[in-house]
Amino acid sequence: MTVRSASFARQEFSADEQNSRSGLTRRDLLRRAGATAGTALAASMLLQSGATLNPPSAAAAARTPKTDKPNVVLVHGAWADGSSWNEVIALLLQAGYPVSAAAIPLSSLADDVARTRALLALQTGPTVLVGHSIGGAVISGAGFDQPNVKALVFVSAFAPDQGETIGQLVGGSGFPPAPGAAPSSLFADEQGYLYLQRDAYLQYFAPDVFPALAQIMAVTQRPVAGSYLGDPAGPAAWKTLPSWFLISTNDQMINPDLQRFEAKRMGASVLEVASSHASPVSHPFQVFRLITQAARVAVTA
Repeated sequence: MTVRSASFARQEFSADEQNSRSGLTRRDLLRRAGATAGTALAASMLLQSGATLNPPSAAAAARTPKTDKPNVVLVHGAWADGSSWNEVIALLLQAGYPVSAAAIPLSSLADDVARTRALLALQTGPTVLVGHSIGGAVISGAGFDQPNVKALVFVSAFAPDQGETIGQLVGGSGFPPAPGAAPSSLFADEQGYLYLQRDAYLQYFAPDVFPALAQIMAVTQRPVAGSYLGDPAGPAAWKTLPSWFLISTNDQMINPDLQRFEAKRMGASVLEVASSHASPVSHPFQVFRLITQAARVAVTA
């Protein structure tokens, strides 16, 4: 696949084709998920027993294979968490990429930018910053004036300019709001955090995700502060960094035409995918391949 800068390349990949190209089947992913869960359980048992988990020794660190691939830092969006990247993470790890996933609080844009920058400070070497949904606004702020950040990847995302708010993009950009953003799809708790109604989550957020998994995602969704929509964005990193944009053409949370407008405005390399808003979950292979396109540029920037 060739993605050219500032062009709209409409590519479609079947699941079978992606499996053969990546060498990773869904069974492999499930097996890896089981191994990860087992490792986490073992660590938990050690901690409960009073054992100490020591960092690797210098000698052990020296034996760790080095990679010429850039770091990849993933930022989730509203009504999701880091697990929304699970299959993308599995593909990146298999391909040898050092990967980190931010756990942003969704309390304000400034808080999320600060949390992401703290994670960026732990990276050594070139880094690709990837954001889904509201995470696009976060990476645009967090990546600004960060020398290690060499490329940005927006996945079904918001990408405000300096001074813009997400609320302005949703309601004042000239593009009709997507149906999932309607007030009837949301409810607030007593602290002013917004949730998606369970039915709306299944209908609008993740309609192309396996139903059982979509149900789990709806149950475990992380709410976003209602005030978030009015937070003005800071300087936009996409004005100075090469950017890629995955547009979900079946997105019912962010109008696909708004995504196209954002991508064109930033001069991004574009991949259009017939996906819902939950593209990292329903189309991980396409997301993975777009990240690897950005990674090849990041190591030479």
